[in-house]
Amino acid sequence: MNVYILLGTRAPVIFLFFFLCSTGSAEVHQLDTNFDGKMDQWQTLTADGKIEKIEYDKTGNGKIDQRDIYAGGDTIVKAEMDRNQDGKMDQIQHYDKSGKLLRVQKDSKFSGNFDVTEFYGSGATPAKIEIDENHNGATDIWQYFDDKGALIRVERDRSNNGLPDVWEYYGPNESFDSAAFDTNGDKKPDQWQYFEGNKILKGVEYDTNRDGEVDRWEYYKSNGNLDRIEIDRNFDGKVDLITKQ
Repeated sequence: MNVYILLGTRAPVIFLFFFLCSTGSAEVHQLDTNFDGKMDQWQTLTADGKIEKIEYDKTGNGKIDQRDIYAGGDTIVKAEMDRNQDGKMDQIQHYDKSGKLLRVQKDSKFSGNFDVTEFYGSGATPAKIEIDENHNGATDIWQYFDDKGALIRVERDRSNNGLPDVWEYYGPNESFDSAAFDTNGDKKPDQWQYFEGNKILKGVEYDTNRDGEVDRWEYYKSNGNLDRIEIDRNFDGKVDLITKQ
């Protein structure tokens, strides 16, 4: 009886009963891992006997639904997955030379477009996620997370020029804290909104003359109604008009 141990980032698994076939200088091991009479795993080895890739049919439908690519025979560098079993790979995972996960690309809508990319740092959760929401080939949403996986900032591109023009900031428990807007397309925020509690607006600041300084302030009551407006009409940094509602 021959015994093979699969090497990789996963725990070792022992597979029994395999067939061999040759593809040029490479060797392929075909395995029936669950003993149902159907081959469900294919291990391709290089000419020197190192694992090059492993393909899986995990659902038993006769189609490959996962493909792991290896470097040096024991370190996985890429994994491709077909999550909805339609015969098309819709998730790709990339690893560094030590087998640590770097990023994950996803076709989130199974439309043929890889529209979500997750970037991983030192933790097990993404540090950043980029989303191509309108499927034009460019990122239009950037999500940033802390080392515990909590959302801390979201940037959005509403003008489809590849640059963010909305910045959202989140506090404890991912509560919506504030947002900044570039309303004139000069790549700088000129409006700021501040919230408390359940996204209750408490204030808005404006840079109306685009000089980088706030010159209009709006304050809101807890019921959402406007309380007062303060304006710096001559742009000297001092309020010179207050309007109470």
